[in-house]
Amino acid sequence: MAGIGHIEAEGKEGEGQEFLVFTLGSEEYGIDILKVQEIRGYDGVTRIANAPDFIKGVTNLRGVIVPIVDLRIKFRLGNVRYDHQTVVIILNIAGRVVGIVVDGVSDVLTLGGEAIKPAPEFGVSVSTDFVTGLGTVEGRMLILLDIERLMTSPEMELVEVETA
Repeated sequence: MAGIGHIEAEGKEGEGQEFLVFTLGSEEYGIDILKVQEIRGYDGVTRIANAPDFIKGVTNLRGVIVPIVDLRIKFRLGNVRYDHQTVVIILNIAGRVVGIVVDGVSDVLTLGGEAIKPAPEFGVSVSTDFVTGLGTVEGRMLILLDIERLMTSPEMELVEVETA
């Protein structure tokens, strides 16, 4: 995946929010582009003993040890394949670098407030606690994730949450 690298986003007031769009199975998801550090092809990882099955292991990213989470396994999507289209989105979440494995990345979309609807209470493979809404653009429906809330949740076992 040589052509995919670092993404930079410039937010402009009043023009909506930018989302990186990726696929998991047949569903499209959107996450805040400002949480994304880079996109990489999937390489092998070093497995960690006793880690949950959705934590594939860790990889060394320019001297930083990065845990890699396969969201397809976490969301119980079945039919998890690793091929040339499988990518890892490197996120900067709560001061920590974390990677998520997805089926593919399609584009970056800007959604205004009118294009975002409240999340339903059913019908998606991820807990609605982590869904901020549904985005519609050009006939497409995106499940908008609060990726920071998901990755820092206790069930992910990734980030220590500091208590005040």
